[in-house]
Amino acid sequence: MNELPRADAEPQWFLARRLFLGGVALTYAIAFGSLGVQVRGLFGERGIAPLSETMDRLGGVLHGWQRLQVPTLLWFGAGDGVLVAICIGGIALVPLALLGFAPRLVFALLWLGYLSLVAPGHPFLSFQWDALLLECGLLAVAFAPPGLRPYGSAERPPAAVARWLVYSLLARLMFLSGWTKLASGDPSWRDGTALDFHFWTQPLPHRLSHYAHWTPEWAHQLAVAAMFAAELVAPLLLLIPVGRRRARLVVATSTVGLMIAIAATGNYGFFNFLTAVLCIPLLDDRTWRAILRVPERVRTGAPSAPRWRRWATGVFATLTVTLTAERTLAGLGWSGRLPWPVPELAELAAPLSSFNAYGLFRVMTRERYELLVEGSDDGEEWKAYAFRYKPGDPERAPVFAGLHMPRLDWQAWFVPLDPRRASWVSELQRRLLEGSQPVLALLAGDPFDGKPPRRVRVRAVPYEFSTPEERARGLWWRCGEPVPFFPERVREEDGR
Repeated sequence: MNELPRADAEPQWFLARRLFLGGVALTYAIAFGSLGVQVRGLFGERGIAPLSETMDRLGGVLHGWQRLQVPTLLWFGAGDGVLVAICIGGIALVPLALLGFAPRLVFALLWLGYLSLVAPGHPFLSFQWDALLLECGLLAVAFAPPGLRPYGSAERPPAAVARWLVYSLLARLMFLSGWTKLASGDPSWRDGTALDFHFWTQPLPHRLSHYAHWTPEWAHQLAVAAMFAAELVAPLLLLIPVGRRRARLVVATSTVGLMIAIAATGNYGFFNFLTAVLCIPLLDDRTWRAILRVPERVRTGAPSAPRWRRWATGVFATLTVTLTAERTLAGLGWSGRLPWPVPELAELAAPLSSFNAYGLFRVMTRERYELLVEGSDDGEEWKAYAFRYKPGDPERAPVFAGLHMPRLDWQAWFVPLDPRRASWVSELQRRLLEGSQPVLALLAGDPFDGKPPRRVRVRAVPYEFSTPEERARGLWWRCGEPVPFFPERVREEDGR
């Protein structure tokens, strides 16, 4: 019979830890699965940014220990088979994590596999949520119990310092995201009008974004105020010395509520899910058992961790706080330099992308241009390539992507805003002229039915949401006149 805890019983975190680790593992499964169906088109030998070529180029300038500047298993090979194998291997490890088999080893392998793709994976793996997943994965290694099958009656309690590292990451993510909006100087965040633009200028809106855009202005302002409360005020509750259990519940509720609202009005892949997973350890076992409606019990008799293991956890926590301190202070606007050896350690750890500062949507975009990629055989008749998720046909409703992260569509949003990020566009043109099947698989279809065109051009088209009346008639977007954006590219044998 389970022993019910007293009202003043010490909080326990066994169930909370298991749920958190399961959530991180599922996020890795989503990330590897989403990337797996795109990896050949993005990074394969006939992809837009072949990692085999990237590694060859890096290998010509980095030698010996210098290669740790790009920490990746792809130094041993970066062909299509290796890329797909890493994604499949990552997915295959997740059931082991869910079953509780050697959790520290499994999470270390998940972290290493994803890092191996992120480290050289510019520009399609350079998003903040990729860094967030790596940081979560590394914290999961510290938070997980040691041993081959550690769960059960002899399970050691989670180290409080490891749990507080998760709290620290969540607080850093949320607070810096709110702070950078105010510090950017963008008046739309200060006067509450940011959402007048956000829903239609965000990277990948979906169908509900259109409806959210046309809600009353007061609703937009109220939503901005609620967002700042969740990002700037709620994280500070973790610092109060009394009523911590209720404070953590408020932080979890506000954060999860914000993530649901964001997911309900835009496509952000696994970011919202992963941020919600970070909230799981905020609630102790008593709270989780009440939520899940399972009997409460007190775990007793678990052996304490050896002293060396406690020291190792403490050293890891100290390094984590040290390595994130400078970037966190910089995100808060501090321009000084911390004493030696903090900057030097931070520089050494930077390639791991696991000790980060965050800050989403610092400045609100007020216009939207879409890349229009077209092919032609004669230079007179042009046919457009349709993307799977980004806006194109004005009569097609914005598409739900769910937890999937369509990397090409996301990067296509950045390019008109900052042409310096357009280096990959020329390679996309080249692959379309070659008729690369992995690249065409990233798109919604091939208007040339397998016979590649002789010319490919890229133009930019202004877009904005239609009115509710136009939407009722089947028009979701208003489009302006295309303007030249990127030089036309001709198939090599025709350009000689």
